Amino acid sequence: MRILVIAILVAAIGWAAYWFIGSSAQERSVNRWLEQQQNAGWVANSSNVNVRGFPNRFDTIISDLEIADPNSGWAWSAPEMQFLMLSYKPNHIIAQWPQAQTVSTPNQNITVDSAEISASVVFRANTALALERFTASLDDVKLISNQDWNSHIQSAILAMRRTDASEFSYDIAFDALGFTPPSDIKAGFDKSGILPETFQTVSVSTTAHYDAQWDRLSVEGNLPTLTKLDITDGRAVWGGLELQGTGSLAIDAQGYPTGKLTVRAKNWKDMIKLAQENGAIDAGLARKLETGLGLIAMLAGNQNTLDVPLSFANRMTSIGPIPIGPAPQIRRPRLNN
Repeated sequence: MRILVIAILVAAIGWAAYWFIGSSAQERSVNRWLEQQQNAGWVANSSNVNVRGFPNRFDTIISDLEIADPNSGWAWSAPEMQFLMLSYKPNHIIAQWPQAQTVSTPNQNITVDSAEISASVVFRANTALALERFTASLDDVKLISNQDWNSHIQSAILAMRRTDASEFSYDIAFDALGFTPPSDIKAGFDKSGILPETFQTVSVSTTAHYDAQWDRLSVEGNLPTLTKLDITDGRAVWGGLELQGTGSLAIDAQGYPTGKLTVRAKNWKDMIKLAQENGAIDAGLARKLETGLGLIAMLAGNQNTLDVPLSFANRMTSIGPIPIGPAPQIRRPRLNN
């Protein structure tokens, strides 16, 4: 019994020492990162960094956090940011944003008000901290600008996980309900007023292939480049308009796609009308599209719903055999820390 008591005491002392060493390392790591950003010319301030949760948790609380890039004029501030993890599983982190935070741009300040914004991240147990899986959830998020506009999203979930489809590939799913865009954007897009204020749903399920893995090193430098996108299902519903798509796209070094998507469009004539009103296509092309696609829809037996191949080649976008304009360019953002 005496040996058992001694063993328990030694284990308890050892675990306490591990926690205090680990918590101190966490505090130093956060403060060192803030200092690195300051040395790189950024504003990176916090009034306090505190790690609590003894004995089984490392919960890092960063108070009065302010991050700003003077060169771009972008900034973010929050009264508190939390990073939560189990002390015996430090490669799984839960991040919790505060209910109120502020994003500033060169032109405006945007208040972000939410019921919840959180994320769960699991890294592989290696020095590079390669991403294994990631899930972020948003609940009742409101954006309020000092430029007299606001936006709202009822709920959204973004999930990403490493897959064995190729060396650097990830399954990505996004599902959003009740997205209300800013009224001026909606008015500019929908000049005829045929759409309601709110998107019913937007969802995407895809496998994304990159030229490198997502890890600590990639986020600190240049982000991995997207090389291929396999879309299992994509769907957007806005009022009476509905789009669904599947297909595969290869992305070249300049970010232009090559490949095909099979697209189903409900109330497609209204989509052509909106595209013409916004200047995406001219009146002549709109008439040609309506005539040609109308024939396809009639042969299929449903004049309101259209199933067509959307193809991308030579930096051009085509619906069936009809070119409709330049292909979109997917640009890789860069992080310069």
